[in-house]
Amino acid sequence: MAKLVILGAGIAGHTAALHAHRKLRGRHELVVVTPNRKWNWIPSNIWVGVGFMGVDDVTFDLAPVYRKLGIPLYQARATTLYPEGSDDQPLPHVEISYTDPERAGQTEKLTYDYLINATGPKLNFAATPGLGPAGHSHSVCTFDHAAETFSRLEACIQRMERGERQTLVVGTGHGTCTCQGAAFEYLFNVEYLLQRRGVRDRADLVWISNEMELGDFGMGGMHIKRGGYITHSRIFAESLYTERGVRWITKAGVKEVQDGHFHYETLDGQSHEQAFDFAMLLPPFSGTGLSAINRRGENITATVFAPNGFMKVDADYSGKPYEQWDPGDWPETYQNPDYPNLFAVGIAFAPPHAISKPAQSAKGTPIFPTPPRTGMPSGVMARQVALNIADLMTGKAEQPTRKSSMARMGAACIASAGAGMLRGSAVSMTVYPIIPDFKTYPDTGRSLRYTSGEIGLAGHWIKYLLHFGFLYKAKANPLWQVIPE
Repeated sequence: MAKLVILGAGIAGHTAALHAHRKLRGRHELVVVTPNRKWNWIPSNIWVGVGFMGVDDVTFDLAPVYRKLGIPLYQARATTLYPEGSDDQPLPHVEISYTDPERAGQTEKLTYDYLINATGPKLNFAATPGLGPAGHSHSVCTFDHAAETFSRLEACIQRMERGERQTLVVGTGHGTCTCQGAAFEYLFNVEYLLQRRGVRDRADLVWISNEMELGDFGMGGMHIKRGGYITHSRIFAESLYTERGVRWITKAGVKEVQDGHFHYETLDGQSHEQAFDFAMLLPPFSGTGLSAINRRGENITATVFAPNGFMKVDADYSGKPYEQWDPGDWPETYQNPDYPNLFAVGIAFAPPHAISKPAQSAKGTPIFPTPPRTGMPSGVMARQVALNIADLMTGKAEQPTRKSSMARMGAACIASAGAGMLRGSAVSMTVYPIIPDFKTYPDTGRSLRYTSGEIGLAGHWIKYLLHFGFLYKAKANPLWQVIPE
């Protein structure tokens, strides 16, 4: 009997576990390791951050789901990989440190035949001095961060209700952040809430981002064909920001956050300061800190992981200049090139390069988005990897046969722009492919037929219904598998 260990039970890891269990049930062993007791539907955290939903609406306990499925669940953090085994344990294994209260701090070594790294990101607030809940800004990256952020936002709104004017800043808190879409959603949900509470006229809303221009979203923007005209997402975004009265700062990297103001640098090398009464600034991501040791006890972390801490997979990491980037640089099977029984999915895999064009300021500071790879792409690649490993474990294949390159993958995204059941709105977008392919689509990099964008109330309702659909799926309720990633 072979053994599959999955590190992480977020969107990618949990999806992989569900599909692996469906294929391996009773024939091979499946184990899941996660430091968190609760599963969190992260896309809805932005609604927790404006009070539209509570923590219990976006989370549930993982243990009952895994008991129902018969999958051993270890509440622990993976610390060290031994892909060649070690002197005291010759089989490949991973060392874990328990995080559940009963065994906190205890360690154990779990052997594996195959391993999926779905550990997600470390929220690297330390990259910017003063950034984050422990500093002077707020976050919606986790459900508890989002709940605290709403309490601080509510205090600002109450001051506005008493007649005070407030400056609210939303965006990215470092020059190399990703997830601009989540910040975009939070910005416009805040704007909608201020309107609903009748204090919009007392708020100055400011957007700050490391994007080259509005509508980039970390994927170089996109072109949409509407009414016979081809329009870039920059025009679409600028129209929305102007309509909602939001001032924007782009090509900017936040350098330090202090109480009531922060300093940022722009691509021209100039330094600026922005005052605020409330700031929700997303952090950059890095790997979770997994290290790797070979059979001789030598540290091989730099072999298995990229410098940012994410695991290397079947991608081109040669560091080619931007002009030579190609869709073929992106991974297809998410298999580690040195240890073929190791895989990484979701944010845990190291992208070969950015999607947006890289840039640095006149002082040499990198200011451009790192690649988004959350949500739908994470789920799709996790499913394909889980099915590939199931085939390997059951003898149906000798190597991965299913591929899920982001260069040949489409994605659908619904970005909330106001959580109101009657007057809310959301931007509904599709993009194909995620990674621009200028050889196939010379003018735009993407198919105009399968790339689209609309905003309206219908989008909000779809996002709201999808929230419940994905929670239903994640709980492994009957027919969960018919709900797509």
